[in-house]
Amino acid sequence: MKGMRLLVRLILITAFVTAGFAQEAPPIVPAPVAPSEPAAVPAMDLRPDASGTVPQEQIRELLRRVAEKDLENEKRLRDYTYIQRQEEHKLDGHGEIKKVESRTSEVLVVYGEHIERLIAKDDKPLSTEDTKKEDERIQKITDKRKNESESDRRKRIEKDEKDREDGRKFVLEIADAYNFRLAGSELVDGRDTWILDAEPRPAYKPTYREAKMLPKIHGRIWIDKAETQWTKFDITTTDTISFGLFLARVHKGTHIVVEATRVNEEVWLPKHLSLHVDVRVALLKNFNEDIEQTFRDYKKFRTDTKFTVVGETSQ
Repeated sequence: MKGMRLLVRLILITAFVTAGFAQEAPPIVPAPVAPSEPAAVPAMDLRPDASGTVPQEQIRELLRRVAEKDLENEKRLRDYTYIQRQEEHKLDGHGEIKKVESRTSEVLVVYGEHIERLIAKDDKPLSTEDTKKEDERIQKITDKRKNESESDRRKRIEKDEKDREDGRKFVLEIADAYNFRLAGSELVDGRDTWILDAEPRPAYKPTYREAKMLPKIHGRIWIDKAETQWTKFDITTTDTISFGLFLARVHKGTHIVVEATRVNEEVWLPKHLSLHVDVRVALLKNFNEDIEQTFRDYKKFRTDTKFTVVGETSQ
């Protein structure tokens, strides 16, 4: 199952989403000093030209702003704990459900790192024995971080910074990888959004290694007009995507829908993810599953501030 979670993370990265939205959050370094607020950016409006279409450069500028917002959201996610529930529908060769499993975890912040603490399986609380094992595991992680040497801490920070910079390069390249068409407007959770359809740009030449997979993905993205923030996307792979020489192959037709919600009037965080995955791992095993993830009960771990979530669905 650990390998499966890794594959889902890779697929999510492929699907316009940063590491903060992955199934297991990566190590996160706490910021000792709060960053200053960025300067206000003028609001955008997509204006059709004489032919009735929106110029690609307008749309690409919008997507660049969306990408920067997404990276800022990933940073702010470090300040939140939350509940994450994952339900897996394992399918047979005919696409019929043969098994359903679910796991519910409390995602904690331990010395600036997000750690999952399992609290329920198949919607049933853990036994006393299993709860004790989870508590002991979390305590070991806490002790390790507490006693971390300055050298190890520095290496961890450097690796984390590199990972974030790699993510930034990937996300920013999305704006250049596609031809976007304005498909209209729609209210999402009561907020006005643009709808953009994305098709791979034939002339696109990836400048970043992981971006080579982008031409094999197409889909639709919803962008909040007021905040220049993506609120939903729906994408499908159009060809097989390989990771490594023999690691994994994500088959054509893998489908992903991700939705975000506004939290505390300051940040957009994941609300719901649905994923149909058809993956072959290391030439040995196939995974054919429908996966649903929900994220709820976001709470800021640094301060006891007023807490509200817009558009969150109950479990």
